[in-house]
Amino acid sequence: MQSPNICYGVAFRSLATADNDLFHQTVKFYHSLGFSTIKDFDKFRHGQNSLLASGTSDGSMKEVWLEAFKLSEVDESGFRIPQQEASNRHQSQGALLKLRLIMDRESHHADIIKTPVTSSITYFSTELDQILSTFSNAVKISDSLVSLVDPLGNEIYFSSFANANDTQPTDKKYYLNPSPEELAKDKIALEAATILKQSVSTNGIKKKLAVMTSGGDSPGMNAAVRAVVRAGIHYGCDVYAVYEGYEGLLRGGQYLKKMEWEDVRGWLSEGGTLIGTARSLDFRQRWGRKQAAGNLISEGIDALIVCGGDGSLTGADLFRHEWPSLVEELVKDGKFTQEQVEPYKNLTIVGLVGSIDNDMSGTDSTIGAYSSLERISEMVDYIDATAKSHSRAFVVEVMGRHCGWLALMAGIATGADYIFIPERASPKGKWEDDLKEVCKRHKSKGRRNITVIVAEGALDNELNPITAEDVKNVLVELGLDTRVTILGHVQRGGTAVAHDRWLATLQGVDAVKAVLENTPETPSPLIGINENKIVRMPLVESVKLTGSVATAIAAKDFDKAISLRDPEFIELYENFLSTTVRDDGSELLPEDKRLNIGIVHVGAPSAALNAATRAATLYCLSHGHKPVAILNGFSGLIQTGEVKELSWLDVENWHNLGGSEIGTNRSVAAEDMGTIAYYFQKNKLDGLIILGGFEGFRSLKQLRDAREKYPIFNIPLVLIPSTVSNNVPGTEYSLGVDTCLNALVQYTDEIKQSASASRRRVFVVEVQGGHSGYIATFTGLVTGAVSVYTPEDKINLASIQEDIALLKENFSHDKGENRNGKILIRNEEASSVYSTDMISDIISEASSKKFGVRTAIPGHFQQGGSPSSKDRVIASRFAVRCIKFIEQWNERNQKTGENIDSKVLRFTFNDQAEKIPTVEHEDDSAAVICVNGSAISFKPVAELWENETNVALRKGHEVHWTEFKEINDVLSGRIRLRAEIAESANESQ
Repeated sequence: MQSPNICYGVAFRSLATADNDLFHQTVKFYHSLGFSTIKDFDKFRHGQNSLLASGTSDGSMKEVWLEAFKLSEVDESGFRIPQQEASNRHQSQGALLKLRLIMDRESHHADIIKTPVTSSITYFSTELDQILSTFSNAVKISDSLVSLVDPLGNEIYFSSFANANDTQPTDKKYYLNPSPEELAKDKIALEAATILKQSVSTNGIKKKLAVMTSGGDSPGMNAAVRAVVRAGIHYGCDVYAVYEGYEGLLRGGQYLKKMEWEDVRGWLSEGGTLIGTARSLDFRQRWGRKQAAGNLISEGIDALIVCGGDGSLTGADLFRHEWPSLVEELVKDGKFTQEQVEPYKNLTIVGLVGSIDNDMSGTDSTIGAYSSLERISEMVDYIDATAKSHSRAFVVEVMGRHCGWLALMAGIATGADYIFIPERASPKGKWEDDLKEVCKRHKSKGRRNITVIVAEGALDNELNPITAEDVKNVLVELGLDTRVTILGHVQRGGTAVAHDRWLATLQGVDAVKAVLENTPETPSPLIGINENKIVRMPLVESVKLTGSVATAIAAKDFDKAISLRDPEFIELYENFLSTTVRDDGSELLPEDKRLNIGIVHVGAPSAALNAATRAATLYCLSHGHKPVAILNGFSGLIQTGEVKELSWLDVENWHNLGGSEIGTNRSVAAEDMGTIAYYFQKNKLDGLIILGGFEGFRSLKQLRDAREKYPIFNIPLVLIPSTVSNNVPGTEYSLGVDTCLNALVQYTDEIKQSASASRRRVFVVEVQGGHSGYIATFTGLVTGAVSVYTPEDKINLASIQEDIALLKENFSHDKGENRNGKILIRNEEASSVYSTDMISDIISEASSKKFGVRTAIPGHFQQGGSPSSKDRVIASRFAVRCIKFIEQWNERNQKTGENIDSKVLRFTFNDQAEKIPTVEHEDDSAAVICVNGSAISFKPVAELWENETNVALRKGHEVHWTEFKEINDVLSGRIRLRAEIAESANESQ
């Protein structure tokens, strides 16, 4: 409920006193200011309550936490509307306050003193008159500033300025109930100011930048070029494309083409690089670089965005380093005068890594790597089908001269029996026997086919190459009918997958921003990604670190070579060994540490459920644990009690199977908690992995809440988010999302092709996602959609009218010369009024038959199919992490004496018949594995449910994909259109 709060501010404060009466007076004082109590902690009453004690200070006898809520839009009843549902995005900043009652000076906490009287703080308030009338000691300093002193002697100021730099007071109507027209006007004016303000250098010359692709081509390069071109134009720059890589720089002239907005239309779905790439021996010579510098200066270009591998980026950084001296030589040669080169004294270089090898240090993935991995996985899946038919072995060679990323990830994604990578050289004279032992063991377990992945740069520890033929000969010696497949350049071919389109788009936009933000003193940046966060790092350092891997390999320092890879690479390599190579009993744990671990699928099926279950099972078996599958979800357990102990042969081919092999449904645990507890106890489960979406999240919370009544649920419980909706609170990624996005990319590409073939046709595509707009927003970004409709941004006639105007503007540019199809993406729950059909009808009616409109609904096509290679790899990583999580929590559960029951129940009784937990912070053992930015963590479900969950809408409060929509608005031209409308409106006034 919107409280009648008086003050709002940006501060977090902690105040302390040793006087009990003064403590309570201060609490009452801040209550009268409109602060609300959000925590009331008493050490004597709540000291054993880990939830209440969390965040409190050791020296506090009592603590009261207070909060002044943000001013934001309210409904008719005065209740605050959640920010993701509000039409008004403006909010004031709230204020937090911690009041502490501490021991006096004579205690052992003598170092804690009272807050000095001289301390002061300013809060924002829209009710200065009310403060003056309520508090007798309030002092009016000016019309916009009032002061008070709290019972502890702290000075408090209240300002009607929302921000320190404001010059005018802010009325509360601005936050509570502004008119939609004013909001729209403000937003358009702001965006117009951004787009119409041209980016110029300090000398007043319009900024010109060039983009080029170099080295080997990779899927996603066209998406990067498109993003650079359109973002550059958006920010007021002239953007040039360098055709044929560095060779084009040397030739100049027609190879430096100024790009217009429409020139890159449709490039997202194109493979390879449409501006070409070529290796240039002449550019390696100084005279060649001088000639290239002259060509750039002739066009007025002093910024270059290079998308390529480490060799291309090394050349680019050298070019920048030499630029001043090259310009001097050009002046001496009489090519330019000193006045002509004056604006171009420095060259700005920004690097994007386009490489299928994923061999650049400092970034988790490079543009094209996941597309190549997807191609490899698809080919190996085909090979496996024929291999099983004939019980054959296949040796598959993949690219990777100095980097084994493709081989490692392909090994995990395809369930390979063995891999060879350059970072972990095989022992000379021994690898043959090791390979035979693993393959013989897997055959003895019932596996019909054998698959070995070999990186082209694989070698032994004496630097002798290990070729696909070498591996084949060893397998033939074992008596296996063996074939060799060298995938070659098929790994580079085809269109980019969703991940690479997203990565290239975000990095391309950030590259333009880096050009505009860099100074001559700034090191050339490389745009990379850490988990899901776009980052910048010094280009020269990343290139140097990348080269050091090859140096370490050449020096036979293979431990250093693999340590130079990112932590995810090392983690996944160890996981591959644990689940595949070391299943010979070498990693078995002692009997007393072996666990019974349950696995259950909950909710709608999504890709990678089986891949995660397979990885969890194989890791369990190699360590001596018993993996127990709960068949057909919680309802299956309730109705039949049926479980199945999974064997190696049960799961060995589940890596590429969609759906759920152990069965799933939307039933939650609370349907019959007593029966579930009975079967948990009957099967002596020591831990549980839940794979599912919001139903799985809800079930995890229900099991955690039932621990008091059913102590068997005190076992560690963990959820792996698995849903195409990506709506599990606390995490930015769920298993199945990548597969869904790839399916939608393929679907919309084909729809768009149909739309283009018919000339001037628009498709409104309805996608899944429930009340979460993630899938719709991501799909819109990677398919170049004109507009995206999501639950977070309510559809209204004004937004549809804007889309119609944008469509008309887009179609007006082709003048009937180009076949041009358009896509609009609508989330299934975006509006209860504006359905997909209604939006289609409105646009069709308004088009005046200038373009046709159709609808397309992929439906459950989004949930089916084989999991993507990325989902398979992440499924394996999450599964192993969760088993380790369960192991670690069971390690904490020490037996008390000979009481075996206490180990099962996680508590014992003391002499006063009080329950004493045997595991500290047990509540944290019911958790969700989460990805947030660059971190993977386990978050307690109780905290997520309390602080981050919108139960009614079945999703989290945080909208972590806002940036995707903002970037799509830039690249689709929506903001340019708004700017043009605003400019026209200003001119007419």
